Amino acid sequence: QVQLVESGGGLAQAGGSLRLSCVASGSIFNINIRAWYRQAPGKQREKVASISSSSYTNYADSVKGRFTISRDNAKNTVYLQMNSLKPEDTAVYYCSVTTRGGDYWGQGTQVTVSS
Repeated sequence: QVQLVESGGGLAQAGGSLRLSCVASGSIFNINIRAWYRQAPGKQREKVASISSSSYTNYADSVKGRFTISRDNAKNTVYLQMNSLKPEDTAVYYCSVTTRGGDYWGQGTQVTVSS
């Protein structure tokens, strides 16, 4: 079992920045991939960014060049630095990890970008 707790969401103006954090606890030695997803009202959940255990990163086209995923293994934390925010980035952001035992999700944190 892995428990995930996100933080850092909130309200930002277009062009501004926010940094999301996700702290993992439990069976963290089994974590292979860490990722951030988001879900806007009336839309399907989409993967925003991911980082593998070998630090390979991948981004959705819509956030490339603006968002950066990183992790701090000593703190069992994965971050999502979001710069140049746009109103269309407004969504609930979820942290997720993939392990040999399955996928785990955080409770989500709201990000709202005003124009």
